[in-house]
Amino acid sequence: MKRFFYSLAVMLLFNLSFTFAQDGMPPHIKDHITYPVLDFHPWVGVMPTENAALPFDPTLDYKIVLDLYGKMNDSTEIHPVFLEVARTYNLNIANGVPAEKIQIAAVIHGGIVKAILSEENYQTKYQATNPNLVAIKALEEVGVKFYVCNQSMRFNNIAADKITPFVKVAVSAKTAFVTLDQMGYSYLNVSED
Repeated sequence: MKRFFYSLAVMLLFNLSFTFAQDGMPPHIKDHITYPVLDFHPWVGVMPTENAALPFDPTLDYKIVLDLYGKMNDSTEIHPVFLEVARTYNLNIANGVPAEKIQIAAVIHGGIVKAILSEENYQTKYQATNPNLVAIKALEEVGVKFYVCNQSMRFNNIAADKITPFVKVAVSAKTAFVTLDQMGYSYLNVSED
């Protein structure tokens, strides 16, 4: 029962922050932005494009590896890199790519490894609910695979049993990128640092 009320409180908090964030959007965005699948945050939406160049090609599989790194700047907000993962998914759906043709892998490294702490460990460290878990869970539900660099975890003194189970531990970001490249994934850097 405690978990139910906790989940309800988290959901209400994110709905309120969604409303406030959308109120801060300029009208030229707010009046046109759409959310093809993922809608857990206002900034995961996409702008419609008519007669787009490079439309969906049914002969292709859209395999993308996203490079997620950076610092933890605000422990109470979803880290922007997770919003970019969702936008990448939504953009491909908006471009006509069927969900079954989209394969996204996200490789997490650097200081952002703190964003994937389990709820209990995040609360211990930041005295706050882990807002990133809402994004990670929603992304995992549409098929995004998350990998974290064990080297970054170890340098940040984070053990594998301290992170969310939605993220799998790779030897390193470097080896993950090389392996995914060999599997046909296109590299995309969505980090701002």
